[in-house]
Amino acid sequence: MLSERKDFSQRAHLSEWMDEPCAYPVFRDCLRDLEEVNRVLSGYAPSLAWIEESLQCCSGPVHLLDVGSGGGGLLRAVEASEFARGRSVKLTGIDLNPHAAQAAKEFTPKDSAIAWMTGDVFTYRGPATLIVSSLLTHHLTEEQIVRFLAWMEAKATGGWFINDLRRSARAYYSFKVMAWALRWHRFVRHDGPVSVRRAFLAEDWERMCRAAGLPMSEIRIEEKPFARLCVSRRKL
Repeated sequence: MLSERKDFSQRAHLSEWMDEPCAYPVFRDCLRDLEEVNRVLSGYAPSLAWIEESLQCCSGPVHLLDVGSGGGGLLRAVEASEFARGRSVKLTGIDLNPHAAQAAKEFTPKDSAIAWMTGDVFTYRGPATLIVSSLLTHHLTEEQIVRFLAWMEAKATGGWFINDLRRSARAYYSFKVMAWALRWHRFVRHDGPVSVRRAFLAEDWERMCRAAGLPMSEIRIEEKPFARLCVSRRKL
């Protein structure tokens, strides 16, 4: 392991296998193991806490949009939650990869009301009260992230929340060991450590938020357990 030391002072420009073309069964099985990763590491917890707090501030119908929704685990957790039950909350997941919507539908109970879409979020024309994303932004260039931040700020009437990774040697090596020990999908074993190297520090987010013209006094950048770094803005 010592011979594999990496430089974590700068964001790495690497590719992930999930971003490359692959057969649907391979992609689906990878998403299934990513659901297990999120369960073991409480990956959805920061997003769910923010959504619950935001819903308490909302009156009337709410449309929650999950960008880069993958296998759909976050929205299924929201739909099953006590804080959303009985509320008028419309749930939509959108992902650029068509395999994601197919897998999300396969993983989701038939009586679910969640809508799954395939497409580029910048062409999305529907309304949105709250916008969230989980483990999406490290797949993007800094220029794309700045554009995404500005888009969310303009689109979300109630606020937005980004749940992503914090770049560190500890997170990198810990995930490598865990992924191999738990025999997660080969894509997960490769892409997880790569994702950490492509991830951010708080100062990276400060720079990108300023570039997007956001009101910095209202932006929250918070470290969460298991190497999560979350960025949010609540307008309510």
